[in-house]
Amino acid sequence: MSFDTVIRGGTLVTASERFRADIGIRDGRIAALAESLGPADRVIDAAGRLVMPGGIEAHCHIAQESANGMMTADDYRSGSVSAVHGGNSCIVPFAAQRKGMGVAETLDLYDSRAAGRSVIDWSYHLIISDPTEAVLAELPTAFARGVTSFKVFMTYPLMKLDDAQFLEILAVARAHGALTMVHAENDGMIAFMSERLLAGGHTAPRYHAPSHPALAEEEAVHRAISLARLVDAPLMIVHVSTPEGAALVQKARLAGAPVFGETCPQYLFLTREDLDRPGTEGAKYICSPPLRDAATQDALWRHLQAGTFTVFSSDHAPYRHDETGKLKHGPEASFRQIANGMPGIALRLPLLFSEGVNGGRITPEQFVALSSTNAARLYGMLPRKGTLAIGADADIAVWDPALTRRVAAADQHDAMDYTPFEGRALTGWPVTVLSRGVPVLEDGAFCAPEGHGRFVARDRLDLTGLGAPRAPEVDPASNFGAEILR
Repeated sequence: MSFDTVIRGGTLVTASERFRADIGIRDGRIAALAESLGPADRVIDAAGRLVMPGGIEAHCHIAQESANGMMTADDYRSGSVSAVHGGNSCIVPFAAQRKGMGVAETLDLYDSRAAGRSVIDWSYHLIISDPTEAVLAELPTAFARGVTSFKVFMTYPLMKLDDAQFLEILAVARAHGALTMVHAENDGMIAFMSERLLAGGHTAPRYHAPSHPALAEEEAVHRAISLARLVDAPLMIVHVSTPEGAALVQKARLAGAPVFGETCPQYLFLTREDLDRPGTEGAKYICSPPLRDAATQDALWRHLQAGTFTVFSSDHAPYRHDETGKLKHGPEASFRQIANGMPGIALRLPLLFSEGVNGGRITPEQFVALSSTNAARLYGMLPRKGTLAIGADADIAVWDPALTRRVAAADQHDAMDYTPFEGRALTGWPVTVLSRGVPVLEDGAFCAPEGHGRFVARDRLDLTGLGAPRAPEVDPASNFGAEILR
């Protein structure tokens, strides 16, 4: 038996085990796993290295306008190139609906931005900001196109939905087997705090942290879970930044509810003290939810170890530290005028490997689950992606667990002019990445063919084994026969 490529001599790591084996690749898929494989057109020597599924970055903002029309610095070319350098072989950015746009119109727009540009495979989460009756009726067309997850906001004036709108979207998602993602912060609390801070002359970037109190996340997470439980719909709470929010996710999961949680590097590696850097430097660290404190970092690490968080994502939101991004409103802009978000698509996995695996906090198997397999399962791509199994796409990352590098903005290969993790020494880096069997990074050198990436149509979420007791008010057996959910 011959192969296009054999990866030889490495230690394979999946979400459940580690073992020594060769991988044989043919026609872009994994064709064989064995102790020793024969001839191949290409041989990749992985001796002394870890061979893992390529990372799946399932929360990133690429070629996307903010609600006020500001475009991210990265397009699908630069964003995907940066992702490759961080050990990723697939990305799932957002396709953001703007007021007045339909579902097909939104997806067509993002197709035009991604096709021929992304060097690795991609899909979308659909952001819904204008859930009119026509849009709700059109949502099933997104599912038919393989977009089986969408996101809503409980804050941001131009994006937020009220509870009734949220419930309508959750009901449609439930009916079609889709997953709803939510940015959960209480908009009223944020507005209340922001107005009083600004009125008192507290405008510097550091005041972004108190303007988004931890209680705003806790309340919104509780409300979002309650709304999802009422209509018996699955829910993903993205970028959880507080112990209280994480505990609510954990409680819901223990009850059997199809509730999932995500956290991000910024909440494990940065603190609110970074917002208090001199001049406009603090603007680089403004994101929402905001950075918290060291005690919160410790608590979120424990939740990551305990399995509260299904996925670990970058929330890559690249706005340059200049007049095109963070400083659009000038160097004296208030914290509320500074673009929210920071880059991180290339550092998500090196940070987690260095401080998680090499730091003794998580196992390599947990790393694979958090970086790839869980996202593939949650977002309908397993077993095609996210695993090392015969028949799966040969999306593979070879890691040198002992390689140490110091983080520098120039090495991120994105369109940004800074990284919030500048100067940090990390041990454990991806050195070779394959996308459907094609090298896109080889011995640290980028080599992806132009436009290699393809759109990934995703399946529905598998909720086997999940299901909390249904609210009696929507159960015909308990509400005198009324059929509330279809």
